[in-house]
Amino acid sequence: MPSPTRLFPFLAWPRPDAALLRGEALAGLTVGLMVIPQGVAYAALAGMPLVTGIYASLLPALVAVLFSASPRLSVGPTALTCLLVGASLSGLAEPGSPQWIALAVWLALLSGLLQIVLGFVRFGWLLNLVNSPVLMAFTQAAAVLIIASQLPALLGFADWDTLLSPPHVFWPATAFGVASFALLVLARRWRPGFPTVLTVVVASAAISYAVGFEAKGGAVIGSLPQGLPAPYWPDWPGWATLGQLVLPTLVITLVSFLETASSAKVDNGQRGQRWDQDQDLIGQGLAKLASGLSGAFPTSSSFSRSALNLYAGAKTGWATLFMVAVVLVTLLFLTPLLHHVPLAVLAAIVLVAVMGLIRPRAFAQLWKLSRVEACIAGITFAVTVLAAPRLYWGVLAGVLMALSHFLYLRLHPRIIEVGLHPDGSLRDRHLWKLPPLAPDLYALRMDAALDFATANGFERAVSEYIATHPGTRHVMLVAHPINWIDATGAEAFGRLREQLDDQRIELHLVGIKLPVENVLRLAGHLDEGPRLHLYRTEAEGLRAASNLIPEDPCI
Repeated sequence: MPSPTRLFPFLAWPRPDAALLRGEALAGLTVGLMVIPQGVAYAALAGMPLVTGIYASLLPALVAVLFSASPRLSVGPTALTCLLVGASLSGLAEPGSPQWIALAVWLALLSGLLQIVLGFVRFGWLLNLVNSPVLMAFTQAAAVLIIASQLPALLGFADWDTLLSPPHVFWPATAFGVASFALLVLARRWRPGFPTVLTVVVASAAISYAVGFEAKGGAVIGSLPQGLPAPYWPDWPGWATLGQLVLPTLVITLVSFLETASSAKVDNGQRGQRWDQDQDLIGQGLAKLASGLSGAFPTSSSFSRSALNLYAGAKTGWATLFMVAVVLVTLLFLTPLLHHVPLAVLAAIVLVAVMGLIRPRAFAQLWKLSRVEACIAGITFAVTVLAAPRLYWGVLAGVLMALSHFLYLRLHPRIIEVGLHPDGSLRDRHLWKLPPLAPDLYALRMDAALDFATANGFERAVSEYIATHPGTRHVMLVAHPINWIDATGAEAFGRLREQLDDQRIELHLVGIKLPVENVLRLAGHLDEGPRLHLYRTEAEGLRAASNLIPEDPCI
């Protein structure tokens, strides 16, 4: 029977006092003032009605903080998830249309249900299929696409085709966009805790109203509905359309939760707790359901807002409750204040938010560590950019390449001949130019499990050595790196022992682990015999090897 706090994590929150509530209120107000303009900007990125960005910051944030294991994360609209929504639905409907909204809601519902199921069956480990290089490359490629999509609005022209046509550039919009971008960048560097986003939004709305920006043809947010979101249930799209949402659902589920992981590891590390990824899957999934039923799009954890929440001093989930209160007040009373905000300002907000994702040095650093993984990351980046708007092909290509590399390494285990290093350890004999342990002894070590993937390579290494060194009379296997053996590995070991017995070659096993030993004994491959020797430690094995060295008759 699960404990109450397992099903309802908010029951473990500390009882608030006046001092705690004051600090939490300040943190919640700080994040709330940032999430509102960001939510509106990200809704535009997803091709959704702008007010849905505020809807996605209300109930989803409340549900997530109540049911997640990481209560200090800020859940709501994020640039990467919104880009995936817009890219996934491209060609299926017209952005902003009722059909587009319904499909976005289906993405939220499907990805939410998938996360809840994965969390309840404790399959969070499946998300480890995406390694760090693939995620890094995909994130940077997505950031490049986001920047490319927002530059026209920021610079005051309709699209890239009209860039070289000066009459199509609306210079007042350019002024708003460039000035907002510059202020946000400078404030981010010098005053990271200051509510600069809200200040820029309010100031731009006032200036826009004063100069008649909308009347002169400038694009603004316009009228937003006031009040709470009405319950929304999308129409059935049909099996064919639903099938087209399967891949986007998988990628949104994967990427959004990896966004969560980056923040959750920081949060739990600061609190000295183990991260419960399965509970966070459940909480994030419930948040996506709440967002869909509010008529909005899939949500995720924002790294920037979560970092701001921690920077502002949030200690518990109470800070998020105050943030939700700020969003609620905005929806009920303050949405008319956003009417005159230029869309160029929203583009600046998005650009500043994703600029931190562009890290070219990460590719150079990865090249130093692993050229294969660097190539995988580079191909992932290229496929993501070239396949736009079908961004999920970049993730899938990266995952397939990373898994192929992993399988190649598993199928080609590291098997080395060892010799005695001057420091007393057994090391690669050929790398360190060491003499053999004994003239007629082949001492090897396999740094891998002995299973179906490595058994063939293990057998081949021993057989090829014996074939090229017919004088071999002893084989010593340093077995302590082998921590797992399956039926295929046991069969391979049995065949090898029979081969060595037929050739009257003695087998010496050094440091075999108990689980591996138990399997081999059950299989009947460790029966006592004159040509089988077991040693518990390397020291015992080295003494046995030294006894194999013939004495110099001249001594």
